[in-house]
Amino acid sequence: MDFYEKLPVEFLIRFYNEIIKNIEKGIITKTMYYELGVIISVASRRGFSLEFPSDFNQIINQQVLNDLLQYKQVNNSPCSA
Repeated sequence: MDFYEKLPVEFLIRFYNEIIKNIEKGIITKTMYYELGVIISVASRRGFSLEFPSDFNQIINQQVLNDLLQYKQVNNSPCSA
């Protein structure tokens, strides 16, 4: 998630659109929806919204996505000493 948080907004949106386009073309699989979930989460925290694909909830196991987001937040947080 740290990678996406460092991207400029315009690039984050372009990356999101590119993933959607490649899923629609069949170039990459719908397992990339997990990556889209991370991108959408970062966008939301940065104050703008990106749409979930219409079949997002059919493809994604919400608990797995939540665990992934939690894992990435924990592992990208600075250590407190």
